[in-house]
Amino acid sequence: MLSISLRQPPGLAAARCRAALLLTATLIPLAPAVAADVAAPSADLAVVDTADDILITAQRKVQTIENAPASRASVDATTIATTINARNVEDTLKYLPSLVVRKRHIGDSQAPLATRTSGLGASARSLIYADGAILSALVGNNNTSASPRWNLVSTEEIARIDVLYGPFSAAYPGNSIGAVVNITTRLPDAFEATIDSGITVQQFDLYGTHRSLPAYQIGGTAGDRFGPLAVFASVDHVDSKAQPLGFASASKPTATGTTGTPTTGGYDDLNRAGAPIRIFGATAFEHQVQDRLKLKAALDLNPGLRLTYVGSLFLNDTNATVESYLTNPATGAPVYAGTINNDGRAYTLAASTFAGNVYHTDQRQWSHNLSLNGSGGRFDWQVIGTLYDVSKDEQRIANTALPAGANGGAGFITDLRGTGWKTLDAKGAWRSDAAATHTISFGAHADWYELDSNRYNTDNWVSGGEGSLNLVGSGKTRTLALWAQEAWRIVPALTLTVGGRYEWWRAYDGINFSQSPLIAQVNQPGLSSDKFSPKAALAYDINPHLTARLSFGQAWRFPTVGELYQIVTTPIGSVPNPNLRPERARSGELALEQHDRHGTIRLSLFDEVIDDALISQTGPLAVTPVQVGTYVQNVDRTRARGVELAVARTDVVPRVDIQGSVTYADAITSKDRVFPAAVGKLLPSVPHWKATMVGTWRPAERVALTAAARYASRNYGSLDNSDIVGNTYQGFYKYFVVDLRAVVKATDRLQIGVGIDNVNNDKYFLFHPFPQRSFAADAKVTF
Repeated sequence: MLSISLRQPPGLAAARCRAALLLTATLIPLAPAVAADVAAPSADLAVVDTADDILITAQRKVQTIENAPASRASVDATTIATTINARNVEDTLKYLPSLVVRKRHIGDSQAPLATRTSGLGASARSLIYADGAILSALVGNNNTSASPRWNLVSTEEIARIDVLYGPFSAAYPGNSIGAVVNITTRLPDAFEATIDSGITVQQFDLYGTHRSLPAYQIGGTAGDRFGPLAVFASVDHVDSKAQPLGFASASKPTATGTTGTPTTGGYDDLNRAGAPIRIFGATAFEHQVQDRLKLKAALDLNPGLRLTYVGSLFLNDTNATVESYLTNPATGAPVYAGTINNDGRAYTLAASTFAGNVYHTDQRQWSHNLSLNGSGGRFDWQVIGTLYDVSKDEQRIANTALPAGANGGAGFITDLRGTGWKTLDAKGAWRSDAAATHTISFGAHADWYELDSNRYNTDNWVSGGEGSLNLVGSGKTRTLALWAQEAWRIVPALTLTVGGRYEWWRAYDGINFSQSPLIAQVNQPGLSSDKFSPKAALAYDINPHLTARLSFGQAWRFPTVGELYQIVTTPIGSVPNPNLRPERARSGELALEQHDRHGTIRLSLFDEVIDDALISQTGPLAVTPVQVGTYVQNVDRTRARGVELAVARTDVVPRVDIQGSVTYADAITSKDRVFPAAVGKLLPSVPHWKATMVGTWRPAERVALTAAARYASRNYGSLDNSDIVGNTYQGFYKYFVVDLRAVVKATDRLQIGVGIDNVNNDKYFLFHPFPQRSFAADAKVTF
């Protein structure tokens, strides 16, 4: 990532500023990259990007309107640049306590967040915001279409990221059960501009696939302040080739035979249930070309009143191909379908075995965020509205046998145009006196989510028009809420926080239809629910550097429109349930935190019980002929309890900084009358152990060397843990990944970074195969 940063003193003439800004914006597509000085991360990982010349340390506490009484972790722009080979914004979270982002490759648009008590299929149990605009796609609760819209933020615009753990603040809805991630982007105080680029090359080697897979990134930012107006713009372009996301396989027959066309190639393996299978090829090699454009403007109407607009445009063009390991020895041509004989056994490969993983996706998505912030004396307030619009989301999938089907033929078109959401919040905080003896926060919230998913037949999947409708899953939800909480400083060392949130939820306009398997079009019944969520926390400063906090929160997480109404039939069928009940979480945490000028050490004991837990499970569907599919069910009760240790320390020994965490969670199904085999088993993709460790050594003022590691113990994908083989396609395995990064500031203007991700080349699966050893390089020029 080569970065160029331009700054001028505030006294520079306005005309010259504007001319330079225009020139920089013109150069953004042409030049190579960004940056900041090599610097030690702050004690609490909270240094704001040096472009703003602001340092936030453990001694500076920012009081927000939300005033959340929760454990938290933070990472800032300097730490990101120094310690992480970051190509996408979700990379910046990978070393924070208990968090796992299922990022399968650079540019992945399906990267949900897992927390210490919820897995990768529970995207609706966490909240991600950027400058107050929600990036969580609460149209669903899965790791595909409901994954957060990370792609609306680039790494270069980040000032800092703050993570809150648990549903302990009344300011947030029940989707905060796992965590709340707040991303803050930069605003300039003077002219600045950056240009960034980078390259990552993955070496992938598994079964018969042996490829070098490059990913390129170029982008930049430009900003200035014109009196009361601050403007900041960013652009980013990514061109990425990924490892296969799946493999074509079939159950291995016990009997040998001579039926079928002879073929060579293929590999023996086991599926996740432990049954013998034969691997015939790799599928869904995605080549993604993505562009992101963003504008942020803030106008100070007076010293205590600011109007801010943030707009983002995301464009994605993805083509997926396949690789067959099978060869016809008579012709030397690859084989993709038909009745074959391989290794002395007969198999029948449907046209869709390979063709169903050849597709083209074209996306255009907009995000708008308008806010008005006021402050004066003891009262702060904000009104903010957000709009997320899927103006184009079309996926064209082949359904004609390859190789002919690669260039056309029958297929499907899935259209999500019209999907999106709107939110509106008004909130304020009043402090009773200068010491904030009483801080009363309150607010109102409204959101509207809409899913519009239609699939059509087409006679030419490459360029044909939409034919007959063969699948419909659409519907809407609406939530209204009022909340309030008070933080009462009983004595200087003791603070009691109490609050509550009341929500009115409604689901309506649900429509379902499927051509195969046949489900007649049905207008689903509407649902509604009103719920109250109390919160309480007690914090005691044992001494100026040691705080103990006991927190409790109840949270109601309402079904998403996708859980209620979305039907998917490929690659694994997903059947909605229009009668789901909201899940109720009761969470508690006892945290002890030591904080001083060198950083923090936090020990947390947590406990969570969820009644009517909404969990997606794969199994046989009630259709004829019988198919395996995915469905959401209300599981009677789940329970997760555990302990988390998080450390962030600077200068542990001179010039050495460390941060790390260890989390143990015992997250199980404790009651399930429908599926008793699940009782006592680990929840899907919530392992017993997670750990991270990052060490940075600064042997000289201009050099930073970082080694980092991430570990997770054995995962399971099924509710009853019947997937006994983890390291196979569709399995969930343990992993231990080591990353390296070196940053050298060769001169005042040149900074160079090189790194290796997964240097130990751990070949692991979390349903999909994950990236193997990858080499990264970036450079930063400042002037």
